[in-house]
Amino acid sequence: MTLDTVQYLLGALSGGVVGFTLGLVGGGGSILAVPLMVYLVGVASPHVAIGTSALAVAANAASGLAQHARAGTVKWRCGFLYASSGVVGALAGSTLGKAIDGQKLLFLFALLMLVVGALMLRGRHNSGVEGAACNRQNAPTVLGYGLGTGGFSGFFGIGGGFLIVPGLIASTRMPILNAVGTSLVAVTAFGLTTALSYAASGLVDWRLAAIFIVGGVFGGMVGTRAARRLSSRGGLTMIFAILIFTVAAYMLVRSAGALLPGVAHWTGS
Repeated sequence: MTLDTVQYLLGALSGGVVGFTLGLVGGGGSILAVPLMVYLVGVASPHVAIGTSALAVAANAASGLAQHARAGTVKWRCGFLYASSGVVGALAGSTLGKAIDGQKLLFLFALLMLVVGALMLRGRHNSGVEGAACNRQNAPTVLGYGLGTGGFSGFFGIGGGFLIVPGLIASTRMPILNAVGTSLVAVTAFGLTTALSYAASGLVDWRLAAIFIVGGVFGGMVGTRAARRLSSRGGLTMIFAILIFTVAAYMLVRSAGALLPGVAHWTGS
C-alpha cells in the first residue's frame, strides 16, 4: 500500500487527535484510531488500519506507562498478571480478526464504539480500596478478566483501556488512579501482540505508524495541558462520548452494505 504526502499529514493529524483526547479525558481516545485511518487518512484495507493502529496505541501506552511509573501509581504484579493472560486473548483475537471480512469487522467495531460511549457516559465512581493488591484469592478473577479484554483488544486492534480499567477495579478493588496506571502494562502488551500478529501477515504500515505516534505525542501534551485548565471532566467525557456515538453511526452506515446488501445502493458502498 502506497500513501501520498497528504495522507501522511492526515495521519499525523489523526495521531494528534487521538493523543489530544487521551490527554484531555484520560482514556478511550485510541478507539478513534481505526476509523480515522480508514475514513480520514484513506487506508484502503481495514486490516492494515487495525494492525497499524495497534502498533501506535502500544507505543503511546508505553510512553504513558513510563510517566505513571515515575509517579508510583503502577501495581506491577497486577499489571503483569493481567497482561499475561491477556496476551493469549489478544493473539487469539487478532488471529480471528484477520480472518473476518474487513467491512464486517468495521461494522462490529462500530457496535463496540456504541458500548464504549455508553460506558463513558456511565462514568467511573468506584473509589477503590487503598492498598489493594493481587493475591492467590483474586488471581483467577484477574486472569479471567485479562483473557477476555485481551481478546477484544486483539480482535479490534485497540488498546482496550476502557475495558481494562474497570476490569482491574472489579477483580482487585484497587483505586481508579492505580487502575489507570496499571492498565497501561496490559495496553502495551496487548497492542504489541496484535501489531506483531498483523505485521507477520504484512498488515502494518510502519511509516504511517511512526507518523501517527509522533502526532499522538504532541497531541497528548496539548490535551494534558488543556485538561489541567478545564474544571468539568465529566462534561468533557460526555462531549467525547457523543463524538464516539457520532463516529460509530457514520461507520455503521458506511459498512452496512457488507452485512445488508440492499443498503449498499444508498450508502454508496
